[in-house]
Amino acid sequence: MKRQAGWEKRFQDPVPLPEGGELRTLREAGQYIERLPKKTHDRPEWRTAIRILLATAEGNDSILHARIAMMQALHPRERTFDPARKDPHWGKRILKRDQ
Repeated sequence: MKRQAGWEKRFQDPVPLPEGGELRTLREAGQYIERLPKKTHDRPEWRTAIRILLATAEGNDSILHARIAMMQALHPRERTFDPARKDPHWGKRILKRDQ
């Protein structure tokens, strides 16, 4: 099997796009990112995807990392802290002086 070089590297499994279609190579992923609006393009998850795509094309990162970065950029997950879900660890402990 011939080793793929640079932007012609193929994802093991194509990256599905939310609007339909899929990305099969690093080149297709790069072209997809180029077509994004600037506001979307400058978000942190897309900046990470760009950095990892470049590193993968140069041979400094794995194609799997590029696929993961693209998936995370395409499907961002908003993380919020909910204090009601976390019980303070000190709430159940009784200090020696209070016994």
